[in-house]
Amino acid sequence: MRPRVRDALLLTLTAAAGSVDAVSYLGLGRVFTANMTGNLVLLGIAIGQGQLAGSIRAVIAFAGFVIGVLLGVRLTDGFPSPSGGGEGGAGATPRWPHSVTLALLAEVGLLLGLVAGWEIIGDRTAPVAIDILIALSASAMGMQTAAARRIGVAGVTTTFVTGMLTGLIAALVTGGSGRRQATLWAATLACLLIGAAAGAAVFTIWRPGAPVVALLLVGSVLAVSTGSTRPGA
Repeated sequence: MRPRVRDALLLTLTAAAGSVDAVSYLGLGRVFTANMTGNLVLLGIAIGQGQLAGSIRAVIAFAGFVIGVLLGVRLTDGFPSPSGGGEGGAGATPRWPHSVTLALLAEVGLLLGLVAGWEIIGDRTAPVAIDILIALSASAMGMQTAAARRIGVAGVTTTFVTGMLTGLIAALVTGGSGRRQATLWAATLACLLIGAAAGAAVFTIWRPGAPVVALLLVGSVLAVSTGSTRPGA
């Protein structure tokens, strides 16, 4: 797989994470299911204000994300690492391991469950149903984070960008990173913003279709990567 294609797929996954966070924040009780840094802050706020329901949902999101990462790491690390270096940082490679495609397939399955559950509950605010959707969404994002980790492009996680933002600013000041790396970081930040805007817009205009945005984005990445990888890659 060409480095530019690989990077485009990672940017698409980042947009999906932004969309998921927007939809979960707006429709699942003001929690994040991709950005755990912000979610931990929301957990602290809920605890500090004595809002038990809010704190429980933040815990569910955190637990779902952790489980997704654990399963994703077990899946992706079960395959040998591709040999050779590549563009994008130490250990990076333009190849797209088959194990990453498998992890994305699992993520799509979780997102399908999210879309189905979202459609079933509609505008109802059944607490247990919402908790299940939070767990599905967070687990999908944890799986995606593990997949991005396996690819190993420096600074690109697709779900959290605070460290990347710091690296980009430092690179601009010191010139420590190459132009291509800085461009990729800036594009990743932009894609997170675009994905969140798209998710929020669809939620506002057509609420039933809000989680479909992320499903389509991840599904497109899965389709491209399936055609670009083979078992044992």
